[in-house]
Amino acid sequence: MVSAEATENLSGWEGILSPGEQVLWQGRPDPGFQMAVGNGGLALFGMFFASFAGFWMVMAAQEPGPFWLFGLPFFLIGSGIILSAVFWATFRRRRSWYTLTDQRGFIATDLPILGRRLKSYPISADTVVEYQPGALASIYFGSEERSGQNGAYLVPVGFERIAEGDHVLGLIYELQQKAKEGGA
Repeated sequence: MVSAEATENLSGWEGILSPGEQVLWQGRPDPGFQMAVGNGGLALFGMFFASFAGFWMVMAAQEPGPFWLFGLPFFLIGSGIILSAVFWATFRRRRSWYTLTDQRGFIATDLPILGRRLKSYPISADTVVEYQPGALASIYFGSEERSGQNGAYLVPVGFERIAEGDHVLGLIYELQQKAKEGGA
């Protein structure tokens, strides 16, 4: 069943949805602040980096000339690390929109510099679905490969911090059940 909100927001989907594809649900993540648990170490590193650069700048400023300015880029980098570790996930969620169709999940974002992006992830009978229950549930149904210092790694992708988690999970399970019945 298509929600009233999903029916109202179908304009603009022309050319994006496959013929016969139907929107089942649309929503947004909770905009409230939440820092990811894994980002605490990164924030501490940024604090150390910025603090050391700040200390160096103060000590260098005691000497004549603008030599202290050489520490400014390092201070700004450390501050940027802190800000991204603490606020990036919340900022990204505030600029994200979710759509579930009878074939796939869409995640739309509108971020500064990166611009508008719309990514889709097919949902089939074989799709591994991870559910994190709660008042603000998260449902992961895809992954993306990212590059890091130690090589490539996978990041789970899905609908994060949504209030209707149980309902959306039920819709996904229905899609998977229909896919199993259609493929058998």
